[in-house]
Amino acid sequence: MYTFTANFANVVLRLFGRTKVINKDKLPEEGQGYVVACSHIGWVDVVALGTAMLPKHIHFMAKKELFDTPKTAKFFNSINAFPVDRANPGPSSIKTPVKLIKDGKIVGIFPSGTRTSEDVPLKRGAATIANLAKCPIIPAAFSGPTDLKGLLSGKKITVIFGDPIYLKTSDGAKKDVVDVTKELSDVMAALQEEIKPNKGSKK
Repeated sequence: MYTFTANFANVVLRLFGRTKVINKDKLPEEGQGYVVACSHIGWVDVVALGTAMLPKHIHFMAKKELFDTPKTAKFFNSINAFPVDRANPGPSSIKTPVKLIKDGKIVGIFPSGTRTSEDVPLKRGAATIANLAKCPIIPAAFSGPTDLKGLLSGKKITVIFGDPIYLKTSDGAKKDVVDVTKELSDVMAALQEEIKPNKGSKK
């Protein structure tokens, strides 16, 4: 179901949104689990990130309310989403993604929520999960429409990936989660600046 849905979404985005993916070669090799952390301003960026990483599959953290009915739960489970209680996060909020990564899967996180434009500091979730799973974080940023109206208007979609962020320094010392969170925040902000619409012609 994931492959079908992602490929269908890819056709739709490319038809209406003129999708462009930058630095896809920075993604780790197949079979290695990791976290990909992307900026988030609406539902379109979730779809765009998933299609940008094809043929790789992403397991997305999604708010538990999306799983309230059997039909929606079945659908979101089929596209590799798993529920997280954002208001009262429990142990499973960490255990599930860590296990997925250790099994060689990719976990997608939108650490800034839907308030990127308000410059809210990134949550520590991405760094905490990567630290426990002993894996890198791939920073990413999205530029484009936030809703169906913007998508149908033909607004350009861009997804950019940055260099992997590792939880250890070059000499093997373990980084502090707070420092990794700050590094991730800075890199994502730089990527977002790089793909601002008025800079798109330089790419």
